[in-house]
Parts: sequence; structure tokens; C-alpha cells
Amino acid sequence: MPHAPPLGALLRQYSAGYPLACDPVDHGLLNRGYRLRTTRGRYFLKHHHDPETADPAAIARQHRATRHLADLGVPVAPPLADRDGRTVAVVGGQAFALHPWIDGRHRHGGQLTRGQCERLGALLGAVHAGLERVMPVAGRARAESADPADTFALIDDLLARVRRRRPAGSFDELARHRLLERRELLQRHAWRRPPHGTSAGWVHGDFHPFNLLYRGDAPAAIVDWDRLGVQPRAEEAVRAAAIFFVRPTGVLDLAKVAAYTRAYRRTAGAGAEELAAAVHRVWWERLNDFWMLRWHYERGDTRADAQFPAVSALAVWWTREYDAVRDAFTG
Repeated sequence: MPHAPPLGALLRQYSAGYPLACDPVDHGLLNRGYRLRTTRGRYFLKHHHDPETADPAAIARQHRATRHLADLGVPVAPPLADRDGRTVAVVGGQAFALHPWIDGRHRHGGQLTRGQCERLGALLGAVHAGLERVMPVAGRARAESADPADTFALIDDLLARVRRRRPAGSFDELARHRLLERRELLQRHAWRRPPHGTSAGWVHGDFHPFNLLYRGDAPAAIVDWDRLGVQPRAEEAVRAAAIFFVRPTGVLDLAKVAAYTRAYRRTAGAGAEELAAAVHRVWWERLNDFWMLRWHYERGDTRADAQFPAVSALAVWWTREYDAVRDAFTG
């Protein structure tokens, strides 16, 4: 197995029996996960190897947050403590955490009924309201919006990388088309750059279908808290909707967005003005964001390529249907 974890040393720390099977979990773009079966039961073993999120203190903070949320009734899977009461195991300089295994499956917005969309919005609202109760925020950080001058330079660089591809494939052709299209959109809309935002509270940081497990029709566990941080809460609600409810053609299902948002606003106590500002900032973020192309052309990492057609089309559609999108989040 590539990147095999040090099972013997880890299981001794947790008194979790002897390993019977350990299989990599496919989902996840940053840290590594394993489906682990031992003589004591089934577990999810997480290897925190991403440099941005592998600090043991930050991991311990994530673990405290999930324990508190579990006490409030939020469906999460808090880590197990080892024999010394620690939830972060460091072996050979690498950080690991052992979680109970949660049976479930991932569901995107197209698989959710209107009522389930409401339940999803209420769930994220409960996360934000719960984190506000258990995680104090020291001050409020200013959140910069993307500078279009920097984006124009990035577009030029990515276009040069695309041109150097020989022979050019279908992904390269789409990337070139979207980069030229986005440059034109930014030239027309640069004056709409949003002002500074303020961080309002702790958020999950990466709330999307692959980080939510369903058992039947009900959410069973929110997982992967690596991006827990202080950000504008309503912006996370908008980003999540743009992932859950985007269709393959790059169009948002606005009826489902509206149902989700109404429930989120009730549970989180967020007003229409807050959501409208968040919609504008996330729209601008999408216009200026090319992380999938940077992974592809700068890193040679193609794991996100399948998401690019819908995501890149969404930025264009959202710009054209800006008022309808805002109304779905604020009505």
C-alpha cells in the first residue's frame, strides 16, 4: 500500500487491537484517510500530512470543536483518545487521528428533496450557531477581496502554460476558452470589486458533499474539519450552496438554494443583508479563482479536473443571472 501508515505503533497507543485490514479512502484532496478494521472494531484513520493543516495544535483545536458540537447534538465523528487522553498521535514526525467508522454515503444536491435541502441549510446553521457558543473569537480579521490586476497576471501566465501543451487536449481547449472568457468578464466587472469583509466567526471551512455522510435520508456525520477557521459565516453558506446545488451545466438549482438558505438563515440568525453581501463576495471570488487550473498546470495534479467544466461555467452563468442568484439567497 502506498504511504502505508505505521499501524503497529498507532494501534498500541490507542489499545485498538491488531490490524486486520487497512484500505485507502478515495475521497479527499489534501490529507490521507484509511478504512481500518482491527480485532477491536472499525475505524477511520486520518493522516494529517498537508503542511497547511498538519500542525498538532490546530488539529487538537479541531478535535475540541467537534467534541463540543457533538455535545450540542450536531452529527459529527469526534476522534478517539489514546491511552494518555490525547487525540493527536505523532509517529515519526507525522500526525494521525483515529475516529470511529461512520457508515454512510455522500449525496449531492441533485439527490436531495426540497425538504432535505432545508435540513441541509439548518444543519450548517446549527454548526455556525454551535461554534459561536463553544469557540470564542478574539477580534475580527479583515478579509481582502481578490485584486483583478493580480488575476489578469495569473490569467496571462496560465494561458502561456496552456499554449505550451503539445498536443493540446480537450481539457486544454476548455481551459483556454474559459481563461479568455473570464478575462473579458473581469474587464467588464472590475469596478464591482467588493470592499473588505470582516471575519464573523468559526466555520467548518470546507462544507461540501464529500464532507457530509448520509445514512438513509438523514445526515450521519460532518467530517474533515481541517479548514476550521475564522471566516465570514454567511460566505461559507453561499460557497456550500454553490457546490451542493450546481448542475453539470454550471447552473444553480435556485429553488433548492432558496429552500436551503431559508432554513440556514433561521437557524444561524443571519439576515438578508448579510447574505446579499456574502453572495457578492463569493461571486467575485469565483470570478477571480483558478485553483483547479493552477493544480493542473503548475502542480501537474489532475484530481480536480472533473470538477472544472461545471465550476468554470458557473462563474459565467452567475454573472449573467446575478440578480436571480442574490434573490434566491435573500428572499
